[in-house]
Amino acid sequence: MIKRQIYIDILRRKLSLNPAVVLLGPRQVGKTTLARSIYSENEMAYYDLESPNVLNALKLDIEAFLQQKKDKLIVLDEVQTHPPIFSALRSIIDVNRKAGKFLLLGSAHPSLVKGVSESLAGRISYMELSPLNLLEVGAENQHKHWFRGGFPLAYLAENEETFSEWMMDYIKAYIERDVNLLFNLNLNHILIRRLWTMLAHLNGSLLNSSELGRSLGVSSNTVNYYIEILEGAFLIKRLQPWYANVGKRLVKSPKIYFTDTGLLHTILGIKKLDALNLHPIVGASWENYVIQQIHIILEGKLDMFFYRTHHGSELDLVLVNGVKPLVGIEIKNSNSPTISKGFYLSIEDLKTEYNFIITQSATYFETKGIKICSLADFLTYEIDKILNDL
Repeated sequence: MIKRQIYIDILRRKLSLNPAVVLLGPRQVGKTTLARSIYSENEMAYYDLESPNVLNALKLDIEAFLQQKKDKLIVLDEVQTHPPIFSALRSIIDVNRKAGKFLLLGSAHPSLVKGVSESLAGRISYMELSPLNLLEVGAENQHKHWFRGGFPLAYLAENEETFSEWMMDYIKAYIERDVNLLFNLNLNHILIRRLWTMLAHLNGSLLNSSELGRSLGVSSNTVNYYIEILEGAFLIKRLQPWYANVGKRLVKSPKIYFTDTGLLHTILGIKKLDALNLHPIVGASWENYVIQQIHIILEGKLDMFFYRTHHGSELDLVLVNGVKPLVGIEIKNSNSPTISKGFYLSIEDLKTEYNFIITQSATYFETKGIKICSLADFLTYEIDKILNDL
């Protein structure tokens, strides 16, 4: 296994400062493993809220159940499956705000779980655990990581056949069981599968909910609701356009990306890295991979957007500090990229201080104020330089 020391350190610090911490992330990303790695079995009490015995005990007397291990860190896994627990936690925390009492593990965004924001505002700290990132697995493993993604069991699979089987089982379980269990809903799993597949083919493209709805035979509101659920489960992400204070007609629809490229490739039926390199989606897949890796490493320190106008200006990614566009990024699958006119127009529009073309493995060089570098170099060196200059 790959020890996720950075996340361990962050989680320990948060628990030392807050009565309760919520560790969020998609299913099978390693939340339980991370929780078990910070304390010994004697220092923590672990409960899986998907266990019928645990749920029955909670229903009988939820506060008594939570108070029974006062001397230990209480770890509650898949906490979103039992929303009444949040109001009970509020009462317990208000009586004694001692740090490090509860660690809640969740596979659904708090905004989609009834009662979280109302019950625990000001009492809890949030932390997101992403799939393994490139710096964790090592730049020398970039191609494997891009193809397989960062779910630990998928990335560490013995071979590509085992990886593919694990991913297909993950997708099947999520569509047929997990989505409804996570959100206490009764969604149409056939519709989810069809929508997810269509989103995979549209990866990196502008979202048109009306067009998707017509193809699926449902309303655009239904499409948006299902997309919100997929995003709330940390499986896809909408990248919004940047359009503040620019006097040109701008594209205002978001783009859709997957939070894990291994998931994207499996949904598209791509079972080998060689097949990915020959697939029409390869460019969009690489773009997805770069954006997700930057998102993980930034940890929310800068906001992320794309930029496109009807006049030809275009950037795959814009990193924004407050209301100021700071970094313009174009993503190229080729290691010998050409700089487009749209890139220069975007720099002129946004006045970005730092501008990059990010490739798979290009040797670092600079021309006309634009730096061309590999993804590994950008993640390892450039992000820190930019953040240190803020």
